[in-house]
Amino acid sequence: MSREQLVGMTRSLVAHGEADTMELADEVVRVPASSYTDEDLFEREKRNIFRRLPLMVAPSCELPEPGDYKAMDICGVPLLLSRQKDGEIAAFLNMCTHRGNPLASGTGKASRFTCGYHGWTFRQDGDLLGVASPQDFGKVDKAAHCLKRFPVLERAGLIWVTLDPNSKLAIEDYLCGYDALLEAFGFSGWTLFAKRTLAGPNWKTAYDGYLDFYHLPVLHKDTFGADFFNRANYFTWGPHQRLASPSKFAQRTGSDEQIDLTQMSDEEIPQDALVQGVWTIFPHISIASFYGGGQRGALISQLFPGETVEESWTTQYYVMENRPETEEQVKSAHEQFDFLEVVVRDEDYATGKRQHEALQSGLMDHVLFGRNERGGQVFHQWAEKLVNASDEDLLDIFAREQRQAAE
Repeated sequence: MSREQLVGMTRSLVAHGEADTMELADEVVRVPASSYTDEDLFEREKRNIFRRLPLMVAPSCELPEPGDYKAMDICGVPLLLSRQKDGEIAAFLNMCTHRGNPLASGTGKASRFTCGYHGWTFRQDGDLLGVASPQDFGKVDKAAHCLKRFPVLERAGLIWVTLDPNSKLAIEDYLCGYDALLEAFGFSGWTLFAKRTLAGPNWKTAYDGYLDFYHLPVLHKDTFGADFFNRANYFTWGPHQRLASPSKFAQRTGSDEQIDLTQMSDEEIPQDALVQGVWTIFPHISIASFYGGGQRGALISQLFPGETVEESWTTQYYVMENRPETEEQVKSAHEQFDFLEVVVRDEDYATGKRQHEALQSGLMDHVLFGRNERGGQVFHQWAEKLVNASDEDLLDIFAREQRQAAE
């Protein structure tokens, strides 16, 4: 974690806050309305983005102990995560090597996985342990029929997987050093309090909402308030972005008190102030800090495209620094999590669904992203670039990002 880099970003936000300014994009950008509604493009996005780029598939605290597993389906790919005996995480194609039947569903704890179709059994590490009725089945080379592995990386209390077993793009390169900044949250030692999954609109329509503060005092006037801030400055690491409000103030954890950062030395700035705002991980993650249950918490929103162009699914993980102990703390944490459900489901996603239905009329040529909406501009530029990139192009793109970050 680079505290110096975090302090530098915070001082930039403070300077803009004192001057009542914000960083603006060079121009207003047009994005074709068809980028949200074109079904052929949607299928290419699932194939070339979600089935080819590293994805953050789980917070580490969802699988805290050896033997913990999680099965999920992402754009038609069945994935199985398994915490190994040595504490490392492994990612497998969740398909029995006999006939392809999924081995596990949901979450749980297991030292081995037995197929519910014919009884083939696999070790926790993916090795084929046993074939049912081997004397009848015939000779099988067990070493050649282990579970297929996916590239996996665990950093900053988060787990990334690439759903292409032959990918040559290193997950570290894809993150562009962003994972070092995410370490500032300290998620490695946190706990999962609750999670839920919400239905949403087209995945890009839904993700747009995580990338600007412009809408906050309007769309969320009944929840956050009509006097809520609507400005954001953006910091980028390749396609990944942090957005934070330019202000000289930060809210003290656990209270409504505003602390004046101009009166603090770099060493005195609290950690919460250094990670304020929304941190997004391309193409589908948003992380925002909150306070509930008497302690620090964060909402990690994980978004995936649905089966059709007009739908998506978002899993909300509410993670906390420590598990709440008292009945009052548990109640407070649930209230915070339930409040965030209302904000996203009834305001963001309800609006996004109406917006997408209107765009599907085909009568609007383009949408606009203003100079104050640089997050959306950057997101759509990267989405277009990566959906059209070849496998070789991907390596060049992120090698270039690494070089630029080092300069």
